[in-house]
Amino acid sequence: MAGQSKAAGRSVTSRALNVLAAFDQEHPVLGLSDIARRSGTPVATCHRLLGELTEWGALAKTTDGRYQIGHRLWALGMLAPVQKGLREVAAPYMHDVLFATRHVVNLFVLEDARALLLERIAGTAVGHPVARVGERLPLHTSAAGKVFLAYAPASVLEQAFSELTRETRHSITDPSRLQREIVKVREQGYATTIEEHALGTSGLAVPVFGAGGRVIAALGAVGVGTTPPPVQRTLPALQVAAKAIGRALGAPS
Repeated sequence: MAGQSKAAGRSVTSRALNVLAAFDQEHPVLGLSDIARRSGTPVATCHRLLGELTEWGALAKTTDGRYQIGHRLWALGMLAPVQKGLREVAAPYMHDVLFATRHVVNLFVLEDARALLLERIAGTAVGHPVARVGERLPLHTSAAGKVFLAYAPASVLEQAFSELTRETRHSITDPSRLQREIVKVREQGYATTIEEHALGTSGLAVPVFGAGGRVIAALGAVGVGTTPPPVQRTLPALQVAAKAIGRALGAPS
């Protein structure tokens, strides 16, 4: 009997892991039937597992009743060497940017067509934070998100352009205008936002390139007001820090 219990436990665990494995970069949001089909799980069993995984925080429900990866898995993911290593490598350089610019400094990574705030470093007089570590921002309303869009594969672009929500009255929701903005980001090497995610705050961000020229993160500064942090003073500090972080992670000098 004990052996049967262990076998059953492994079976339940395998099914739960298969349900989670149904999600990937190309399929960050899925409905019940799609999850059941992609995981090879009977619909009734899948529905039960989804309920348990959602209650635990491994998954989260979207407004239209579908599912996406939840923040509990993100918290566990922060223990992984890759994410932990990126934060540890970036932290000293982020402090340098804070010292040079006096602006909040954010480090983002791309996750499921969102800009995930991996680390945030601020002084003592920056006001209430617009985003907290662990939050995921829409790509089209954040400076870091625009950086990711400028270097993103077609699948990420397709999803981002299908979700052009209006966070404020300044959010860019016109696809043609956003496309022009992305082209400009690639040409000038940095992205800006002006009250597009939250009123009263604006941002400036640059890419962090890793080995092979792949964008592994975006480093940004956030300022209070209706204009981004001054480009002439803030951009060089961000670029120097981003290059140093990239070199530390294996990018060529």
